[in-house]
Amino acid sequence: MRLITLVLAALLAACGNDPSPPSGHPTHSGRADPHSFSRPEEARTRHVSLDLTVDFERRVLEGEVTLTLEGHAPQLTLDTRELVISGVNSGDTALEWSLGDARGALGQPLVIQTPGSVDSVTVAYRSSPEATGLQWLDPVQTAGGNHPFLFSQSQAIHARSWVPLQDTPQVRFTYDALIRTPAELRAVMSAHNDPEAEKTGTYQFQMPQAIPSYLLAIAVGDLEFRAMSDRTGVYAEAPVLESAVWEFSDTEAMMRVSEELFGPYLWGRYDLLILPPSFPFGGMENPRLSFITPTVLAGDRSLVALIAHELAHSWSGNLVTNATWDDLWLNEGFTVYLEARIMEVVFGEQRRAMEDVLGYENLVAELAELDEADQHLKLDLAGRDPDDAFSNVPYEKGRLLLVYLENAFGRETFDAYLRGYFDRFGFKSLGTAEFLADVQAHLLNPNPGVVSLADLDAWIHQPGLPPTVVVPQSNAFAAVDRQRTRWMQGEIAAAGLDTRDWTVHEWLYFVNNLRGMSAEQMAELDQAYQLTATRNNEIAHSWLLKAIANGYAPANERIEQYLRTIGRNKLIVPVYAALMDSDWGQEMARRVYAEARPTYHPLTQSRVDGIVGWVEVQE
Repeated sequence: MRLITLVLAALLAACGNDPSPPSGHPTHSGRADPHSFSRPEEARTRHVSLDLTVDFERRVLEGEVTLTLEGHAPQLTLDTRELVISGVNSGDTALEWSLGDARGALGQPLVIQTPGSVDSVTVAYRSSPEATGLQWLDPVQTAGGNHPFLFSQSQAIHARSWVPLQDTPQVRFTYDALIRTPAELRAVMSAHNDPEAEKTGTYQFQMPQAIPSYLLAIAVGDLEFRAMSDRTGVYAEAPVLESAVWEFSDTEAMMRVSEELFGPYLWGRYDLLILPPSFPFGGMENPRLSFITPTVLAGDRSLVALIAHELAHSWSGNLVTNATWDDLWLNEGFTVYLEARIMEVVFGEQRRAMEDVLGYENLVAELAELDEADQHLKLDLAGRDPDDAFSNVPYEKGRLLLVYLENAFGRETFDAYLRGYFDRFGFKSLGTAEFLADVQAHLLNPNPGVVSLADLDAWIHQPGLPPTVVVPQSNAFAAVDRQRTRWMQGEIAAAGLDTRDWTVHEWLYFVNNLRGMSAEQMAELDQAYQLTATRNNEIAHSWLLKAIANGYAPANERIEQYLRTIGRNKLIVPVYAALMDSDWGQEMARRVYAEARPTYHPLTQSRVDGIVGWVEVQE
């Protein structure tokens, strides 16, 4: 999942997170998860059965969950957040239970007394309308405009807001579900979805592969399906379905390349769900059904690296999972590296090089803003919301570490290591220490004198980028640099730039690296290329940030429209931050946010609240 974390301390304060974590109970392998109250080393969930009714009027999921357990203990502790518990039983036997104190983002422990040989528990409950892992949309907020929509976002620890369970990536479980919806709507899950299923209001799901809780996902809406190949397709509302099928038609080709590089795809189908614009992320790698933002429907397939990223998670993240959110880089760094390898084969080395450079520049810019502790690959998030882990560091710095290893050992040797890594750790969770032991045993020791553990320590446990970093280069961007320089120095007019064959990536690089522009230069560029009016959301994002920095008033109306119509954190959070940092934009930011806030996902609200001082505004 791609996103950018800004003003971490302010957001923590805005969310009201209690800094005191649970004790971090170790699992059977000795790892500790500071973000879960559960004790899976005593009793571990192996299967989850859900029976839920989707109530759009009350904005709740209501029903029960049955957890099948391995191991026995006198009590079972589950993670919950703002759930209303109405009863707990095992078969016909009622069990005693209690909810502990709430601890901010961590929620509350549900402690169930399980004397004797209890091998399953059933919890009757309902979610809160304010569940952080669910967004309920009115018809007007959807593409079709006639029916409501619901979707979940369980990563990092938001599954506990709609299911009481052991909400830690160290616990993997299979699941089945019975979901009841209004008859005119379709339910889909991160499970086996039947593309031929009629809209009946009752849907059954099976997930035979074991997943961690953050990959538990549901969506309900006026959804239709179109196949792209025998094993890929798109679920979406009718107005965006055909454009999405066209945009993502290379998905099957990406799958074939991925299997050639990384091993067999082990999840059955790979479908895409196109969500409404309020979805807070670019994508979410829910197995069998990636959730995708409509902001990448650019009409030219220029932003489909997002699909390569979510598909790559089928190996790194979904198959081999970070043990705790301190180890997020093992999910995301590997995935960005795999994404680049997929893009290189499907779209060519030049496109991969451009995307690598853009990712590197974003990382360097963010490193300048982060505290040193947040620049480490291996994080220490005890006492913090694990959503704080999501910066460019685990994504891009993690990728650069793997690029370093590839360059040091050669692609053939490193690819053999990758295949073995996915084989050794498939359907398991591991931490950074286990990765280091594995890479030493299977890469460093068989190839002595190439890379040392000290070299890896500089990458993993130190801030910034070590001197061994392989800085990506792009010949195409070098040509862009020359043209930009000529224009900035007044040698040519903006309309004289040779942009006929520029890709989206060249435009992004051009705009991102504009420095010290005058209002006249902004206007000249805008008149020549209609940048304020661009419908490409990535280019618009970069241009609008420049407009804010330079006080370019003709872009103000577009800024407001941009913030009101999309909810993807990566695209809007920096815009709000830039407005609040400007001399003139604070009034606009607060006014627009007051209007747009009800349309944003709870996770987006929690981030932007701290930026614009929402609590102060309400007072």
